[in-house]
Amino acid sequence: MSGTSTSPGLWEELQWRGAVAQSTDPDALQRELGAGPVTLYCGFDPTAASLHIGHLVQLLTLRRFQRAGHRPLALVGGATGLIGDPRPTAERTLNSPETVAEWVERIRAQVSPFLDLEGPGAALVVNNLDWLGGLSALDFLRDVGKHFRVNRLLAKEAVAARLQSEHGISYTEFSYQLLQAADFLELYRRYGCRLQTGGNDQWGNLTSGVDLLHRVEHVSVHALSTPLVTKADGTKFGKTEGGTVWLDAAMTSPYAFFQFWLNSDDRDVAGYLRLFTDIGPDDLGALEEEVAARPQARAAQRRLARELTTLVHGAGATASVEAAAAALFGGGELGALDVTTVRDAAAELPRATAGPGSPLAQVLADSGLAPSRSAARRSIGEGAVSVNNVRAADPEALLQPGDFLHGEVAVLRRGKRALAAAVREGSTAAAKGPAGG
Repeated sequence: MSGTSTSPGLWEELQWRGAVAQSTDPDALQRELGAGPVTLYCGFDPTAASLHIGHLVQLLTLRRFQRAGHRPLALVGGATGLIGDPRPTAERTLNSPETVAEWVERIRAQVSPFLDLEGPGAALVVNNLDWLGGLSALDFLRDVGKHFRVNRLLAKEAVAARLQSEHGISYTEFSYQLLQAADFLELYRRYGCRLQTGGNDQWGNLTSGVDLLHRVEHVSVHALSTPLVTKADGTKFGKTEGGTVWLDAAMTSPYAFFQFWLNSDDRDVAGYLRLFTDIGPDDLGALEEEVAARPQARAAQRRLARELTTLVHGAGATASVEAAAAALFGGGELGALDVTTVRDAAAELPRATAGPGSPLAQVLADSGLAPSRSAARRSIGEGAVSVNNVRAADPEALLQPGDFLHGEVAVLRRGKRALAAAVREGSTAAAKGPAGG
């Protein structure tokens, strides 16, 4: 990756990918990007133990800038994470310094693989606790606070929303945008940083930094926001029935991560491919034609799921996930799957707790694969039920110890596509999700 050449097509690429929402001065920013390497930054606050898939937009934006010859700084907010950006509704719960410090290191480890940290254009991962942690209240008020007018701060969208809510807003969260502005000032002084990026919901914070640099250093710098990702069906992007889709494999398994992207709506998938992958116009056009001609094949969704699972979890995890998905529907050997993949797949299925000696018909009913035990018996008698891809023939069959893969999970199927998991009582798999249909 070169740190000395810039790409004149970067701005056009960002626009084609749908990665530009607002810019303080698009023409001036394009000129500066074309004139030579620009140092830019984006902040990631440790308000949880992991980043989620919404953060991928910012991580990929930084990576695209670096690939075009610019120098990204990824800021992990060890200081701002102690406060938290104001939410539209209520105050955040303040986490302990020890918890935030632990999350800083976890997020640092998540951010780093997306960027090239070596060579002449090496990216840096920085922590704003290094400069904000030792800043006294008096110095902060004199050096930063005096440059802001309260009437303008009150007009910021996040602040205005909270002022109109029943909860109001504390001085702590009200001050957040000043802290973020102070970050931009410090990164300009330390590294010559001239551009800050962030989600469009951060626009008020981004422009506060631009204003502070103009007042203190008498320079014109830039802010660039990316659109907030939406879903065509109106539901919130990055949320599933199980909750947020995290980048940490211990919080969202690679199997669940893959399935999230695979289940993308046909109306969303082209936009997701532009924004979250490096696919080009020709490849995207071919995939769009295939989706229109054979939507049931889900070729675009499969490409999206493969690329993002590989990006976040590695090629090995993607191969394991695809092998599991194939095996679940009879296209592979379930017994060949490793125990982690079996647990992860079972956690995404309707499930029932069972054990050796449990009547198969009862487990089918408990898992929701059949409306009743008598209906389950009929389905078994008709040859419509399988256990671990082996057809069951006896309506009175009992689950056997060997039916539980790795001693934990038996995969049940009724018909061609309806799946459930019989999770052995007391197993690790039983702790990965609630039992019941």
